[in-house]
Amino acid sequence: MNITHYLHTAILVSDLALAEQFYGGILRLNKITRTLSYPGVWYELGKLQLHLIEDKSYAPQLQDAAKWGRNPHLALAVENLEAVKTHLTAQGCKLQLSASGRAALFVQDPDGNVIELTEVARA
Repeated sequence: MNITHYLHTAILVSDLALAEQFYGGILRLNKITRTLSYPGVWYELGKLQLHLIEDKSYAPQLQDAAKWGRNPHLALAVENLEAVKTHLTAQGCKLQLSASGRAALFVQDPDGNVIELTEVARA
């Protein structure tokens, strides 16, 4: 038996167009085409995929906005965290550095979903 599989994660957003500006424009993720009956927008994350699903009534519940990393969040690897930090700051994004001292920062998307960006060197 052959089983074809893929891994993905889904994030709810209240405004799909605004989310596309953030994920595709600011974070520069590659948008991909998926022929599925479920609506939304898909992005490539290496061997994984990110699915943005629009729900006009969505409002995330951050438990403690001062500690973004303790809330449910999406973690992405980047090669040059300092360059990403400079880019996001220039875009007016609010950032929070990792409290543990490791090379990571947190940014919120337009809906308040938390994205962790962690520096990972490519082999």
